[in-house]
Amino acid sequence: TRVARQPDGTLNILLRGVQRMRIVSLVQDQPLLLARSCPLPEQPGSAVEQEAERRVVLSLFEQVAALSRTLPETAYVAALNAEGAGAVADVVAANLPLPVARRQQVLEMLDIRGRLRLVLDLLAEEVEVLQIEQEVRAAVERESGQARRELYLREQLKIIQRELAVEDPSQIEANRLRDRILAAGLPNGVHDRALEEADRLEAVAPGAPEYSMMRSYLDCLLAIPWHHATDDDVDLSRAARLLEEHHYGLPKVKDRIVEHLAVRKLAGDSTRPPVLCFVGPPGVGKTSLGRAIAAALGRAFVRVSLGGIHDEAEVRGHRRTYVGALPGRIIKAMKEAGTVNPVFMLDEIDKIGGHVRGDPSAALLEVLDNEQNHAFSDHYLDMPYDLSRALFITTANVLEDVHEALVDRFEVIELPGYTEDEKIEIARRFLVPRQLAANGLATTPLAFVEETLRRLVRLYTLEAGVRGLDREIGAICRKVARRVAEGRRFPTRIQPSLLPDLLGSPRFDYGVAETSDEVGVAMGVVWTPNGGDVMAVEVGVVEGKGTLLLTGQLGEVMQESAQAALSYTRANAKRLGIDPRRFEKIDIHVHVPEGGVPKDGPSAGVTIACALISALSGQATRRTVALTGEITLRGRVLPVGGIKEKVLGAYRAGITEVVLPLKNAREIEDDIPREVRRKLRWTFVTTMDEILP
Repeated sequence: TRVARQPDGTLNILLRGVQRMRIVSLVQDQPLLLARSCPLPEQPGSAVEQEAERRVVLSLFEQVAALSRTLPETAYVAALNAEGAGAVADVVAANLPLPVARRQQVLEMLDIRGRLRLVLDLLAEEVEVLQIEQEVRAAVERESGQARRELYLREQLKIIQRELAVEDPSQIEANRLRDRILAAGLPNGVHDRALEEADRLEAVAPGAPEYSMMRSYLDCLLAIPWHHATDDDVDLSRAARLLEEHHYGLPKVKDRIVEHLAVRKLAGDSTRPPVLCFVGPPGVGKTSLGRAIAAALGRAFVRVSLGGIHDEAEVRGHRRTYVGALPGRIIKAMKEAGTVNPVFMLDEIDKIGGHVRGDPSAALLEVLDNEQNHAFSDHYLDMPYDLSRALFITTANVLEDVHEALVDRFEVIELPGYTEDEKIEIARRFLVPRQLAANGLATTPLAFVEETLRRLVRLYTLEAGVRGLDREIGAICRKVARRVAEGRRFPTRIQPSLLPDLLGSPRFDYGVAETSDEVGVAMGVVWTPNGGDVMAVEVGVVEGKGTLLLTGQLGEVMQESAQAALSYTRANAKRLGIDPRRFEKIDIHVHVPEGGVPKDGPSAGVTIACALISALSGQATRRTVALTGEITLRGRVLPVGGIKEKVLGAYRAGITEVVLPLKNAREIEDDIPREVRRKLRWTFVTTMDEILP
């Protein structure tokens, strides 16, 4: 007996058998096995024949010891020193890599000559296997050398397994992959391509770099939906109810979406769906509208953010010649959707940037063109993929930054900013309950009074949407949650008087920006990505040589509007009560405050003209009147854009009268809420004469 302690603390006990025994009966099995047994005597044969067979066994065992890399060097010496032919057979069998069944067969063989012959057969098999192993090793080493050692080992394993009739694990995996391809129901061309790739994969060693690339490609082919589609559940009343439950206001947008769903219900797949484009400032619900459409149709919804993309490969994928190649975002999203007809939202399409590696906007033309996307080409797939059944929806803050060819493919739906009353109702219905749940206050008696929400909108946010309002409500909830968690008293109703303690001083002013009527100052209205706002245009007149100075980071178009306003004023100086000779002796300085913010566009032309005429004539302008419109050299007032945002910004700033181009009058009735229309006075003009006293 020999006992050795292993590094992991276990004991390795080696026992040497002394006598073969047959178990007669089992006496006990706990705590140790105890049995009655009787010895089994060996059956010796002819001494001469046993000696001959013993020598043959030792000779073959010597060959095995020389060929084997795993047999210990002392094994042959132990067999050589064994006493008797039966002991030699036992020692040799104990050192061969035999399964338990064969070892038991040797153990049960009492006839010494029979045992020797059995061990001879086992040795002959082992010598043959070791010789084949040596040949394979020599052949592989000659062909591949040390650099291909891993490949050699696997080839060696394959040949040995084939000789021993053992199935190769890589072959099992290849068969499983083929079964997946056959069961996937791929289109004909894709099916043939997948089988071809599977054949190539089988010929590549699993350790080779190409193996993982080819396997990833096949997994991608099998994961992409090729036929599976969800059935549209176009219940128009349910769709209208879902839109109403998830979004407050936006009646025209909701009507247009329901109209689109009605067309889908009647036409089905016979007509290709248009590409909807939701355009509006941040926080007005563009992305959530896409989710609502998917819920109304019963389709999967996937979203891809395009902000910051500057490489065409992000859309079309990389060619498989590159290491680490992947499919583009379009194919990845389709794989995520799992169906061929999801609602597919391309978010922030106006934030795409061009690069020397290609323009992603150009790549999106094929995706969003109904005449081309039935055979979309992804560089990674390298075969056509049908995108025509997907319903594409894009979002943007402004269309000016979107490629013209893309805009031509869109059906644009504008989402203007919310009014003050709409924001309060959205906060009451959606934002407050959501923030209470998010901050663990769902069961806490906490309420926001309406005047508090109104002050949050007026004094703590300046936006067209409700994202900032949501953050402020969340900040209040967090402060209340802390008091609740600490066991302190907390307010159950958030009154307006608590806002300075909870959020600090108001961040914005509400009401008319100017406190009095002044000479040389006119109020304009502007459009910004965050909604509309008022803008004061200041004009100063000093002694000089007729120079026009423009400051306030004005764009080229706005500078030209100022030049046109000055030319109109000089051309009509006598009629306006201004000495024409005065222009040669003065310098005129036009400034638009907030000089750190770039400004551009023609809509300030009328405002600049009124400020110029006020400064030169000495007549003050009314601070409660806001103007917008493009001016020509003849004094005509042309229509401008962004009317709803501008009017809402003027209303928020306390303006009581708005002067607009006559051609924009129809937008007032269509787009401006009724409560705003009633509280403002409207003046529609076609020329400057209708504005000036």
